[in-house]
Amino acid sequence: MTPQELIPPLLRPMVAMMVLTGVVWLFMYVRRLGYMTRHGIDAQTVNTPQKMTVTMPESVEFASNNLKNLFELPVLFYAVCLVLVQLGWATHTDVTAAWVFVGLRAVHSVVHCTVNIVMVRFMAYLGASLALWFMLGRLVMRLC
Repeated sequence: MTPQELIPPLLRPMVAMMVLTGVVWLFMYVRRLGYMTRHGIDAQTVNTPQKMTVTMPESVEFASNNLKNLFELPVLFYAVCLVLVQLGWATHTDVTAAWVFVGLRAVHSVVHCTVNIVMVRFMAYLGASLALWFMLGRLVMRLC
């Protein structure tokens, strides 16, 4: 068996979710620091989230808002995945649902960080959430 074959398949979507979070974090700082540099904003004047929100245009703050979202339901995603991996219960269905979650969260992030069309963003969020609740429901059923 190769080292790649030893990696539980459910870990791949988890790592993809972590990479997405890192990309959004980087995008947020590129947007913020770029804006601050272009407009000569001293970092000390935006030393709280409230001051940052007041100072930055809404479009610059989209990525910050999305980054906060990536520490809400995805935390439950990581927990469900880790339990499934630890117990050896991850099936092809769970892995597929995990990739659906990650894919739709990626769509959500792209929309949220750029054009921010609320209904498109919401539909991606809803689909991802349903995939996660499906995974959790399957886990709960197996525990009962």
